Amino acid sequence: MITIDGEVVKEPKAILRDGMELVYHRLRWREPDAPYLLQVLYEDDDMIAVNKPAGLQVLPGGLFQQRTVLMQLQWRASKGSPSLETHGSHPVPVHRLGRGTSGILLCAKTKVAKTSLAAFFAEGTSLIGDSSNTNMEQSKRRKISKIYRALVNGILKQDKIIIKQPIGTARYPGVAKGLYVASASGKPALSKVEVLERDSQLNQTLVQVEIESGRPHQIRIHLSFIGHPLLGDPLYDVGGQPMCFDSEHEDESFAEDGGYERPAKPVPGDCGYYLHAHQLVLSHPTTNEQVIKITASLPPILRTQAETEELM
Repeated sequence: MITIDGEVVKEPKAILRDGMELVYHRLRWREPDAPYLLQVLYEDDDMIAVNKPAGLQVLPGGLFQQRTVLMQLQWRASKGSPSLETHGSHPVPVHRLGRGTSGILLCAKTKVAKTSLAAFFAEGTSLIGDSSNTNMEQSKRRKISKIYRALVNGILKQDKIIIKQPIGTARYPGVAKGLYVASASGKPALSKVEVLERDSQLNQTLVQVEIESGRPHQIRIHLSFIGHPLLGDPLYDVGGQPMCFDSEHEDESFAEDGGYERPAKPVPGDCGYYLHAHQLVLSHPTTNEQVIKITASLPPILRTQAETEELM
């Protein structure tokens, strides 16, 4: 509701004059429910690694402004949580995980650590586009390595696969800056996939994926590109493209709370797939010497049969 000098505006072409007071009365923001518990996996004076639950968004955006990892970290720091004492600074994520992705999220506690960690991620991605480096040379030079677990549709025949499909953007309703998709004209991306277990009865495969670049939604796009989308993925289909592709239609109707209506078609933040950031190995951001290995426990559905039996 909009008022001018206390009167509700009913005429959209109302004219404002010098001295008039215009007030926008916005209805209370209503965010969807989301998990909020963050398990601290590693912490020192420079950084903190947390185990992000599936369904929790990393940064504010869209329907989620308060229920995010960033706001959780800042709230805990402001309350003087013993596990987040940062001498006045707030931990900030240095990379992203999709809302539906669970697992390790690395956050910096100082400006120096943030700069170093961001450089680690950027350097790893830049090496993919450098054809002068062999795979072995790239692995030696990388200062950070990320390993994921995923459950995909269908049975992968090869035990190990290297996917080098570039990733670019395409117009898509509900995604203002474009949807990331498999694209020959996109930026270089590389994923190493290893089969851990095949289930012919359920027609699904459990895989481990190491990404040597950090393109948005890279694993979802790469696995769907080779014909094996993540089980339950509401967005990406075979070929690394969205299931519904109608770039001409864009719904910009407003919701009752003053924000935008939820897009009618699937968007990247939708959940339902099984993807977990399982391990992270990195050089320390300030000493650059100590090698740190961080592991986030696996959801039951992403464990091999042997791993499940070990826990019994």
